[in-house]
Amino acid sequence: MGRVARFTPHRAATHIASNGEKAAGWTMTGIAFLLNGTPVRVEGEGPTRTLLDFLRETRGLCGTKEGCNEGDCGACTVMVTDDKGSRALNACILFLPQLHGKAVRTVEGLSGPKGEMHPVQEAMVTHHGSQCGFCTPGFVVSMAVAQMNGRRDHDDVLAGNLCRCTGYAPIIRAAEAAAAAPVPDWMQADRKALASFAADAGQDDTAFRPSNSDDLADWYLAHPDATLIAGATDVGLWVTKQLRDLALVAFLNGVSDLQQIERQGGMLHVGAGVTIAALRTAVQDRLPSFAELLRRYASEQVRNAATIGGNIANGSPIGDGPPALIALGATLHLRRGDDLRSIPLESFFLDYRKQDRRPGEFVAGISFPEQAPGLRCYKISKRFDQDISAVCGCFNVTVDAGRITAARIAFGGMAGIPKRAAHVEQALIGQPWSEATIAVALPAFAQDFTPLTDMRASAAYRLETAANLLRRYVHDLNGSPVSVLEVAP
Repeated sequence: MGRVARFTPHRAATHIASNGEKAAGWTMTGIAFLLNGTPVRVEGEGPTRTLLDFLRETRGLCGTKEGCNEGDCGACTVMVTDDKGSRALNACILFLPQLHGKAVRTVEGLSGPKGEMHPVQEAMVTHHGSQCGFCTPGFVVSMAVAQMNGRRDHDDVLAGNLCRCTGYAPIIRAAEAAAAAPVPDWMQADRKALASFAADAGQDDTAFRPSNSDDLADWYLAHPDATLIAGATDVGLWVTKQLRDLALVAFLNGVSDLQQIERQGGMLHVGAGVTIAALRTAVQDRLPSFAELLRRYASEQVRNAATIGGNIANGSPIGDGPPALIALGATLHLRRGDDLRSIPLESFFLDYRKQDRRPGEFVAGISFPEQAPGLRCYKISKRFDQDISAVCGCFNVTVDAGRITAARIAFGGMAGIPKRAAHVEQALIGQPWSEATIAVALPAFAQDFTPLTDMRASAAYRLETAANLLRRYVHDLNGSPVSVLEVAP
């Protein structure tokens, strides 16, 4: 089967029997995974039963805590391992079908077979990293995943774990101390066990788990009103906060051909199922400002689950991915059955929560230049870590012989959709690259945007901030330090 990252039509095989019945592999109810090293098969659970509820209510594993129940506090953090490695995820917005064929470790599963403490657990005790203890299991699991993966960027790793008692200094000291310790042998067991672990799917008409985009395309064309679930970082809140009953769903985490990243002809082709964490790694060297924006996308646990396709298909006016991709001139690839079409990303967003997407059509991937020296992305939010943007501005200006020859400027948080600043762009193109030119262009922001006032910012603040970000961009490209994390002499 062709790789979907190239976005060429392909047809792997027919999965409908001659009598019209579904063949094996089209649906699933029997969910099999390893839980703290023990095989578990779950039968008869609803497709949106969360791992957190299953652990606490069905298995009695209450070390995994329920705090916010929306993926913000990290108290429910678990370790999930598959053929791609181990990562930290929020159990509160993780549905059981997403775990099929994987291994899960809770805080109870971190100790050794003879009760030996994990190095992270020992370090938390030694460095007094726990007080009330409610947040501690989540911290310990996040730190154990980082220790296993050799991570040393502790501030990033733990930005999704909230503590209101101890403070982060002793916790960071514990993470630093544990980082130097060898990974315990028993923590390697899951990867070995998965090699021989059989997890055959059963049948269920309420949930569909395709293994490739052909199956997905056929099924979604026949069920256009179904809910597609990739990382569940947004849909999870529909269930936990809005208490919505999702009658018919498809889980996309098994669609491997939508999880590819390819470089070809100076372009990066990214499948819709690529996680934000994987995308950040892919753009780190050649699009560093985009990568820095993605570093501030929610938390480590959310970035490990959320997909770029979901971030786009969600249609949020404050999603962080679309402004950067629009500034890059990205092309969106959509699929409906065997019909594939490609459109400029900015054309996909029509109005608030309304996109150019036909019934039964889904986001297949996105393509954009793998290099853009002039790209800069600025996120303005009340908190630096794990917060939603009040304004997100992305600038990509080309200067040749001292004059602006091209400009793509896109914003989130300034309208009901992610939107280009077309009038500002026109005011810049053909003009000298100077602060004087910028000053003349600034009034055009009022032509491009009529922002709203809400809990994150007022309309006046948003307009003034957008203008200031263009000023900041000039200084940035001229080599001045502009990050809030930098201190100018």
